[in-house]
Amino acid sequence: MEIETKSEGEKLTITVSGRVDTVTAPELAASFQFGDATCVVLDLADVQYMSSAGLRLLLIAHKTMLEKGGKFLIANPQPVVKEVLDITGFSGILNLV
Repeated sequence: MEIETKSEGEKLTITVSGRVDTVTAPELAASFQFGDATCVVLDLADVQYMSSAGLRLLLIAHKTMLEKGGKFLIANPQPVVKEVLDITGFSGILNLV
């Protein structure tokens, strides 16, 4: 898994590629240092697989940003990841763009 972060003012974009699973989830969690960002975009365009460990991180990040009055957005989920978000009901909870 590779992670790239880009900060533009109050917007933080985190681009992830590869698999988000039990092995790689801690690395992704470590990148969730939102600082003063009021909008965090997690770009999943290059994520081919996401396990329940990854889904848990999405909920934690969503809750963290809600508590600080910000937004957590999921961008460009691949069809297989979008299907997991739909089946689990996460697409109704998280903000997909």
